[in-house]
Amino acid sequence: MSDRILGGACVVVAAGMAWAAQGYVAEFSYEPVGPRAFPMLLAALMALGGLWLLFKPGRNDRWLHQVPIGAVAIAVLAVLAYALLFQTLGFTLATALMAVPVGMAFGGSWLKSLGGGVALGVLLYLGFDKLLDVVLPTGVLSFVLGGR
Repeated sequence: MSDRILGGACVVVAAGMAWAAQGYVAEFSYEPVGPRAFPMLLAALMALGGLWLLFKPGRNDRWLHQVPIGAVAIAVLAVLAYALLFQTLGFTLATALMAVPVGMAFGGSWLKSLGGGVALGVLLYLGFDKLLDVVLPTGVLSFVLGGR
């Protein structure tokens, strides 16, 4: 039942995100997709995930014993810290640092989590910056990444 509640909450939040993103318009065109595309994409993905939770077949009643509550709590705290440090540290560094505790919480070694985080931060930055021409904060690495 809790999966269904979470799924319904995801659909409602996604609808709110999509509604709020409708007003995101740049005063001048500096990106090909505009500021509305990313929140709309996230809202669509969240809505799809929520719908899947709402309509998926039921599972056994012992699901709570299988959920790693500690790991989920660490992931939530890491994402909160990510949101607070995103502008200051920049996308690449904040993403790399966020991935370390999340990776370790779900069983990865610190070295693999750090390597995965660095790869994730750099590859996503290059993808957004070079392929999609989306401006992301460079933060303390602006001298390396060409600072915007």
